[in-house]
Order: sequence, then C-alpha cells, then structure tokens
Amino acid sequence: MSEELERTAACLEALGNPTRLAIYRLLVRAGDAGKPVGHIQKALEVPASTLSHHLKHLELVGLVARRREGTTHNCVACYMTMDHVLGFLTRECCADAPGAAPRRAAPAHKTPA
Repeated sequence: MSEELERTAACLEALGNPTRLAIYRLLVRAGDAGKPVGHIQKALEVPASTLSHHLKHLELVGLVARRREGTTHNCVACYMTMDHVLGFLTRECCADAPGAAPRRAAPAHKTPA
C-alpha cells in the first residue's frame, strides 16, 4: 500500500468519529483564525478531557494544528491536508468509466505562512 493511501485512510478514520468530525467542521468554518480550545468545548458541550483526546487525534493525522497564543491554545484546520484528502478522493473520478475523462480536482486552498 502506498504512503499516500495510508495517510489518507488515517485522516478519514479520524473524521469517522462524530465528535472529531464536529470539531473539524467547526474549525473549517472558523477559517484561518481558528478557535480557542475553550470555545470549541463550549460550542460542542464536551468535557475537557474528551476534547483533548479528540484534538490530539486530529493533530496526529495532520488535520488540525494547535498554536499557543499567550495562555490560550488556538486550534486551526490544516487546509492543505483537507485539500489532499479531497483531491485523493476526486482526482480520478470516473477514470474507468467508458468514454469519460477524469474530472479535475479543485485548486488547493492557500494558507498564510
């Protein structure tokens, strides 16, 4: 199995949990500013230890990054990883269909450095 396939499967597995999917969706909606951990906890009404576990899982597969801003931990969605997963799923769409040309994936989302 290819490394790309393994990485994509790990991301999809992480998103297969309803709590992690809700966290990720919240962060995607927040944009590049992200959300403080406390705001995520309040919005999703999950215990701090549960949230910490799920955030760590999303961080390990590269879907979320956490940055410290003073005493606040701010989480952001990693759009390059999201774009990779979506591209992996769509770039060969219809490639084996008779007479169909493969669809092109959308251009990658650029995030500030």
